[in-house]
Amino acid sequence: MYYNLHTHNYTADKNVLEVVNRYPYEEADVPYFSTGIHPWYIQEDKIQQHLAIIEQRLAMPNCLALGECGLDKRIDIPLQLQQSVFEKQLLLAKKYNKPVILHLVAAYAELIAITDAIKPGVPIIVHGFSKNREVAKQLLDKGFYLSFGKYLLRNEGLSEVLKYVPDDCFFLETDTIEEGIADVYNKAAVAKGVSVQTIIEITQNNFKKVFSNG
Repeated sequence: MYYNLHTHNYTADKNVLEVVNRYPYEEADVPYFSTGIHPWYIQEDKIQQHLAIIEQRLAMPNCLALGECGLDKRIDIPLQLQQSVFEKQLLLAKKYNKPVILHLVAAYAELIAITDAIKPGVPIIVHGFSKNREVAKQLLDKGFYLSFGKYLLRNEGLSEVLKYVPDDCFFLETDTIEEGIADVYNKAAVAKGVSVQTIIEITQNNFKKVFSNG
């Protein structure tokens, strides 16, 4: 069984447990999903409506996580608004004790400040991790998990970062790439210098630890 931490494309592959991203305006029509307000898609006139949908879904057992949500300094939506929406979602994750799948671009200090203030008390996974070992260490030291996917396949240097990440702190994903989750697992196995089966066992254990329904 492969475990796909974050994907927008449901494959219905019986050999893959997929946490499929479903925004509040999308149907929750898959076995397991996450739901949240992505910073790219914040609509000020619909924030309360979308938060209400998210709260309703977080109570569902097959809603495994809040997200993707987060902060992105490279978009036009004001960071202050992004922070407000993110904080409201973290409070929901805390209320329903659900992990968070995080979209994070160039806002590491803001993330740490917000989580230190709110203390959500739930696992937070930075999805699509693409940075260097120093950034990885900063996040790991603060208790965040890292998920690798597209950039692991595209950037050879990221294999060295994954090699450094402790086995109990990482996940694998496809997000929106055309490659399948098996391709990501194969790359991760090479990076870690272990078998694909070992990577499967590692991610299975991490899912069981972080996701109550994993």
